[in-house]
Amino acid sequence: MMKITKRQTVLGFMAALAAIAAYSPVAAEPAIHEVRIKQFKFMPETLQVKIGDQIHFFNDDIAPHTATADDKSWDTGKLNKGESATVEITEHSSGEYFCRFHPKMKAGFDITTD
Repeated sequence: MMKITKRQTVLGFMAALAAIAAYSPVAAEPAIHEVRIKQFKFMPETLQVKIGDQIHFFNDDIAPHTATADDKSWDTGKLNKGESATVEITEHSSGEYFCRFHPKMKAGFDITTD
């Protein structure tokens, strides 16, 4: 009969915990994406985001702007020069948006699951 020492038991337990940790899915931290508003454009014009991520809109332009979902599901409100606002992405977030004051300003994001 083989005798198992206390040290072997502890090492075996630690190895089992390490194996479990290696195969456990780790939730990624939500990302914060920046969109700058300059020269009457959203930069970048497209983003890849995940549910839970945030988009931080900065108005670096001379005129006030908004970032407003095409379906009106979210809106930054009026952003004067130097102001910013953050939108959190949910499963109901519309990915296409525009400026209410300058409707030809358009941009969007795609929600990915990767």
